[in-house]
Amino acid sequence: MKAIDLGSSGLLVSEISVGCMRIAGLEQDEADALLNTALDVGINFFDHADVYGAGKSEEVFADALSRSSFTREQIFLQSKCGIRDGMFDFSRDHILSAVEGSLSRLKTGYLDVLLLHRPDTLMEPEEIADAFSRLQQSGKVRHFGVSNMNPGQIELLRKFVDQKIVANQLQLSLTNTGMIDSGINVNMEINHSIDRDGGILEYCRLHDITIQPWSPFQYGFFEGVFLDNDKFPELNRAIDALAREKGVTNSAIAIAWLLHHPAKMQPIIGTTNASRVRDIAQAPTVEMTRKEWYKLYLAAGNKLP
Repeated sequence: MKAIDLGSSGLLVSEISVGCMRIAGLEQDEADALLNTALDVGINFFDHADVYGAGKSEEVFADALSRSSFTREQIFLQSKCGIRDGMFDFSRDHILSAVEGSLSRLKTGYLDVLLLHRPDTLMEPEEIADAFSRLQQSGKVRHFGVSNMNPGQIELLRKFVDQKIVANQLQLSLTNTGMIDSGINVNMEINHSIDRDGGILEYCRLHDITIQPWSPFQYGFFEGVFLDNDKFPELNRAIDALAREKGVTNSAIAIAWLLHHPAKMQPIIGTTNASRVRDIAQAPTVEMTRKEWYKLYLAAGNKLP
C-alpha cells in the first residue's frame, strides 16, 4: 500500500483509510478480522468520531487492537468531534472534553489527527485555537483538520489557529462529483457549473490539505450504494468492464477512480466486511488512463462542455 504525506504533516499514512462508523455492532471475531485484514493489506489509518455508535465504535476498535499482534505505534488514529444532539459545538470546552472521551474509549494517550466534524456556524476561532494549542502542547493530539468545510471557513480558522489544517473530509464518489463538475463547467449557464463548495477542490490542493472522500460508494446522502445498483446501469457496465480488464473488483475500480485524481486524496472506506477490504486494497495497483477516468465520469451521467 502506497504511503502519502497527510497534508504535509510528515505523517506517512496509507492512501486508503478504514472508516469505523459502522463497527459498533460487530461481533468480536468480525471486528478482529476487519482490523487485521486492513493491517495485513497495508491500511494503517483508521477514521473515527465520538458520535459513531454513540462512542461504541471507538470502544470496539480499541478492544480489537488489544487482541491484535499490532501495536498502537504501528497505526494512525483519527477522530472527529463537534456533533451533539440537535446542534454543532466547536466550543473550547466541548472540544477538550470530546478528545478526553475519545482517548478513553480508544485506550490511547494520543490521537494522530483530530477533525472538526461538520461546520459550526457559531464557532469562535479564538476558542478553537486555544483548544488546539492545549491539545497539541499536552501531546494528546498531533495534527488537526476539518470535515465538510469550505475555503472561507478554513481561512477563518487559519487566521487564528497556529497548527496546519492537514485534512478536509468531504463527500465525493463517482455519483457525487459536485466539486469536480463546477471546475469542468466553468462559465456555463447549467446546473453543473454551480460552485456549491467555493472551489474547495482547488483550495485544498493549493494549501496542501488532503481531501478524504467519505462514502466513496454511496449515491446521494446515504441513499445507497451505486455499485451493482439498477439505478446506474451505464455506470456499472463501464465499471464492470474495466474491472474485468484490470483483473480487480468493481469496488477497487471505484476507489482507483478517486486515487487517480492528482489531488492525492485518501478515500475513507466504510465497509465492515474483511473480504471487501482486501478487494478494495487492490485499487492502488490499478493503472487507469485519462481516457478511462473520463469514461467513468461520463458513464455516471456527467457531460463535458
